[in-house]
Amino acid sequence: MSELAARLQRKYYPRDAHPYRHFERAVDAHLRSDAVLLDAGCGRTVPVLRQYVGRARRLIGVELVEFSDVPEGIETYRADLCHIPVPAESVDLVMSRSVFEHLDDPAAVYREFARILKPGGRVVFLTANMWDYATLLARLVPNRLHPGIVAKVEGREEEDVFPVRYRTNTRKAVSRLAASSGFEVEDFRYLGQYPNYFMFNAALFLAGTAYDKLLERVDALRFLRSWILVTLRRASDSARSLSIPVVHP
Repeated sequence: MSELAARLQRKYYPRDAHPYRHFERAVDAHLRSDAVLLDAGCGRTVPVLRQYVGRARRLIGVELVEFSDVPEGIETYRADLCHIPVPAESVDLVMSRSVFEHLDDPAAVYREFARILKPGGRVVFLTANMWDYATLLARLVPNRLHPGIVAKVEGREEEDVFPVRYRTNTRKAVSRLAASSGFEVEDFRYLGQYPNYFMFNAALFLAGTAYDKLLERVDALRFLRSWILVTLRRASDSARSLSIPVVHP
């Protein structure tokens, strides 16, 4: 980050909470001390899940990569989110941060979450908005080039950058997938943030800030903001039987 960009961030975003903080508050709102909390796509060092050690009865992390430096008290499974190795109706709350944009088969993931959640259980996820300019630009760039670009812009390790799909990153897609898998959309919010992709250049950062402030002021344009924060609630078994068709072999 340039020194000028840092000053601009302090000037224009002095008290704005990052979308990550909004995500954590949404998780906290549904977390009980006797709950089973599962982090879907938790990362190799479980950076979010480790914040909940001692705050839930059981913590479970699921990720595709090898784990490292995992604190005691966290169970980890190297598995695909379509096939999570836990029993049906054994989880109270699923959280997922910056993962849904990478899902190849979101319908299968929604169904798997519905399987492992207890009736009334919830999924809280934060993901990129399809209509954000950064997302639209990212869709134009081949996935093979993303690791190098992200490493340069954000400083993230290339091995921790995964292909993007954006198959459940609009309100319409979320509503459709939720309805077909036995969830109700309990909350759906568009969130903005400072233009983090432009932190390396003050002029670009200022332009991005002007755009973000416009979206903040004009409610009709909120669907263009950077992130979507969603809370899904698993329906009761009776409601699921009414809303989901039974497919016979």
